[in-house]
Amino acid sequence: MAGLGVGIGWRSELDLTIERMEGVDFLEVVAENIRPAQLPESLRVLRERGLPVIPHGVSLGVGDAEPPSPARLAHLAACAQALDAPLVSEHLAFVRGGGVEAGHLLPVPRTRESLRVVTENVRRAQDALPVPLALENVAAIFGWPDDELTEAEFLTELVKATGVGLLVDVANLYTNQVNLKLPAVAALDVLPLEHLTYVHVAGGYEHDGIWHDTHTKVAPQPVLDLLTELCARATPPGVLLEWDDDYPSDAVLANELSRIRTAMSLAGEPR
Repeated sequence: MAGLGVGIGWRSELDLTIERMEGVDFLEVVAENIRPAQLPESLRVLRERGLPVIPHGVSLGVGDAEPPSPARLAHLAACAQALDAPLVSEHLAFVRGGGVEAGHLLPVPRTRESLRVVTENVRRAQDALPVPLALENVAAIFGWPDDELTEAEFLTELVKATGVGLLVDVANLYTNQVNLKLPAVAALDVLPLEHLTYVHVAGGYEHDGIWHDTHTKVAPQPVLDLLTELCARATPPGVLLEWDDDYPSDAVLANELSRIRTAMSLAGEPR
């Protein structure tokens, strides 16, 4: 994939901020928050400047037992076409069952049978989309008791079976390390980084021993250290900052992009 650079998640609350910020190379927009036939003016302006925009879905549910909704797939496809997007991204997550919405991006039961179902769901999604699909590892506060594979192993098998792209969220790896004692660097050693499309970085906070990946704080240093570790293993086409609420000043956001670039640059230095 062609290099994307360093980007930021577009939010309507940040539209003017992003339009005047320097050092933003690409954008990501939550697909469920836009209408393809009537894109926000800010996104049109930024697209006219040549900035790539990636639609990022949060409700497709490729980890569900049921196949992905044709309507949701059609919306993602329309977003990709309206934005002339290089790819579409979603989460490897369970979001609904029996018509009941979970309300969260829940981890997928990582069994061989689940892998078979998810593989078929991903293939259906790929067939319905006009551009490549990438899947993101999720943050979790629990794990299923009968897991047969780690998340990294599950993703590796899924990529091998479908050729789907990989969106690595290093903040989610950190969350799972804190909450589930899953070593993040060990996951980086297993993930098929040759299929990496881009990377997410975000902040959160700890409460009563649980890390909450809220996208409302600056990224903690351990998350940026994981970005450095990732960059020591592969060259990510893009790295994107997510910020979803309690929006800070322009200066804080610009400094976060600078911290990301610094973390990436440290990958080639002796440690």
